[in-house]
This record gives sequence, C-alpha cells and structure tokens, in this order.
Amino acid sequence: MSFQLDFFSLKGKTALVTGARTGIGQAISVGLAAAGAHLILVGHQDNMQETQNKIAELQGTYETFLIDLSDVENLKANLQPILEKYSIDILVNNAGVIYREPAAAHNVNEWNRVMDVNINSVFTLCQTIGNQMIEKKSGKIINIASLLSFQGGINVPSYTASKHAIAGLTKALANEWASQGVQVNAIAPGYISTNNTEALRNDEVRNQSILERIPAGRWGQADDLAGAAVFLASRASDYVSGHVLVVDGGWMGR
Repeated sequence: MSFQLDFFSLKGKTALVTGARTGIGQAISVGLAAAGAHLILVGHQDNMQETQNKIAELQGTYETFLIDLSDVENLKANLQPILEKYSIDILVNNAGVIYREPAAAHNVNEWNRVMDVNINSVFTLCQTIGNQMIEKKSGKIINIASLLSFQGGINVPSYTASKHAIAGLTKALANEWASQGVQVNAIAPGYISTNNTEALRNDEVRNQSILERIPAGRWGQADDLAGAAVFLASRASDYVSGHVLVVDGGWMGR
C-alpha cells in the first residue's frame, strides 16, 4: 500500500490522556484532537478549562474524568465508568510527579508517591485498557519516558528510577502485545519548559549549563511533543513497537 497522508488521521478514534491539564499532557491532547481524535481528559484537579478551550477551538470533542492516579489500589475501579462508555483506541500515560532531594536524604514517603503515580498507575492503566485493546486486536499505547530513562540525573533518584522503569515496561509490553495488534511505545522528552522543570530554569547556573548542552540552543516547548504523539497514535506507526522516541533538541546525540 502506498503512503497516504491520512495515515496520520485519528478520525473516529478515542484517546485517553492522563495529566491533560497543563504542559505536555495538554499539548498532546490538543495535538490528538487536531488529528481528529475524541479526547478523554484525565486529571486529579477540576480545572481542565484551558485544555478544553483549546480543543473546542479546533471544533474537537472531549470528556473529562477526575481520577487520582496516586490511589493505585482503587484505580481499576475508578476506570470502569470510562471503559463502560468508551472503547479506547489510544492511551497516553503522561501524568507524572517529581520530587527533588539528594538520595542520602530522600524521603521514603515521597519515593513511594512518585512510584505510585509515575510507574504503578501506568502499569495498571496499561493492563486495564490494554486488555480491552487485546480483545479487539487493535490499540496504541504511548508512555511518557524522559532523558532520565537513560541518565541518572541529580537529586531525583525516585523520578529517575520511575522513568527507567517506564522504558523497561514499554519494551516488555511491546514484546507481549505487538502480535495482538497493540503497539506500545514511549516518548522521551528532553528539557521541556513545564512546571516540572521550573526549578531548573530558575537556577541560572543549571539553566545555562543545560542550554549549552542542547544543540538546538533552546528549551523545548510542550507543543514540540504533539507531532511525535500523533505519529505513534496513528496508522503511520503500525510497525513501530517497543521504541523510546527521544524528542530532545539533539541532547542525546551530543
């Protein structure tokens, strides 16, 4: 079959995005909506208005569900109202938290919170929605990894461990589910200007050292991730499985 531009169309597809309120989650949600998908916006705070407005401006459609992803024990039950109403074609596991403290003093409660949101909830979402996808022999799962899926970072041991786990989980699920028509991949953003990186951008020394390492010469913007997400969510990536796509302005190539 020859290449067609509609390989990137998401018309008729339903996409669930976690952490859709701001930043990368918002940009990916809007990008998927622009490609034609109906969006299920998932977050733990009742203020998705900005994301909703951006989708509405595109004449896109959406529904919002408030779910606390840190409550892993009840997550499957909390997902049931969504699964009873929708057949999910695209799952984007974007929600994440970060806690900054040196490893020698790293608070164990914060470690557990980061793990619950960043990896334990992701596995539960993948398993729960993945079973629906396996049943219909079709689906796309996109996990949001990080440069810290490859590197160690400084003062973020819990975040680094969780993002290494995301890369491993992505590959493990891809190995099992590709033959079932479900592609599981990840996007590893570079240094993106979001709430999670505000502390780094406010540190003049760290900010300068980061900029000097990025060949593109700038921090990434959340919108820089939208195209990669549309690709991995669409027919164009049907033979892409278990891949961690780095979107980093050239950081990892330096």
